[in-house]
Amino acid sequence: MATVSEAGATRALPLRWRKGIVGELWAEFFGTFVLICFGDGVVAMLWALVGSGRSVPPVSKAGAGIFAGSSSLLGSGDWLLITWGWCLAVVFAVYTVGGVTGAHINPAVTLSAAIRKQLPWGKVAPYWIVQVLGAFVGAALVFLVYNNALNHYDQTIHAVKGQISSLPTYATFATFPAPYFHSVLGPLVDQVVGTFFLVLFICAVTDEFNLPVGGNLAPWIIGMIVMAVGISFGANAGYAINPARDFGPRIFAWIAGWGKLAMPGDYGWVNTYFWVPIVGPLIGGALAAFFYDVAIRDILAARKPPEPGVEAEGRTVQREIPPNP
Repeated sequence: MATVSEAGATRALPLRWRKGIVGELWAEFFGTFVLICFGDGVVAMLWALVGSGRSVPPVSKAGAGIFAGSSSLLGSGDWLLITWGWCLAVVFAVYTVGGVTGAHINPAVTLSAAIRKQLPWGKVAPYWIVQVLGAFVGAALVFLVYNNALNHYDQTIHAVKGQISSLPTYATFATFPAPYFHSVLGPLVDQVVGTFFLVLFICAVTDEFNLPVGGNLAPWIIGMIVMAVGISFGANAGYAINPARDFGPRIFAWIAGWGKLAMPGDYGWVNTYFWVPIVGPLIGGALAAFFYDVAIRDILAARKPPEPGVEAEGRTVQREIPPNP
């Protein structure tokens, strides 16, 4: 009869894959899946509330443009619901898989980690791929749960899926630029800036030289960072600030019938938009990594007192040689 320790060792053999890159990729896939389930889910809730009898019916509002038949997404309360939903999506995604990889769940964060030499460059592309796949599957689950609600909302506002009138339900899955933009420059700058602050603050609150978050509260603080970006920089382009968060659900929305609104992202005021929420966040994340290390961390490291028993840099210490007896 095998001993307890021998039996445990035998059962552990099939689990060895979890110790390597495969376990990391699964964590990034599942973490991004959780992120999208609750992030896209909170947007879908807006449309579901209208048809569920748990909210006021849509009303026509003058000057509302593409949202003329809708009361949703026009009030600050709706926007706060969305930002809180995305905040909590990040919080629980990080709590779920953060112990494995740190829960990048964002290609911009993965890129910044590689730039800061916290992640081997060889892992960057695999992380990106599974993050996009996780986002795609998360969007598919949201669609499975809320498809009836989305169709009902489109019928309520007389929208045709794939046409500009269906932009509200398309926005459940991916982002689009505000109608006051007429080129990609404005939304691109918006994505660079929003992601810059996201990654900068993540670097700050996880840096042992700075004021790192204690008490296992880092996921909550990172979620609040996402909420802060959404509140302050969200309206211009929907604060994707995450290439996987936008591209995976965008591909799903294209397959699910939203057509050119999803790919290539044609809206009339700006067209071929799909690449902006990919390139902008990657630029912003890279800039934040360089900026934090040069402008903040190097200063913190220089000001950090030496460890006990270690002399400060620049001071020469000679061992005293006792005189011969």
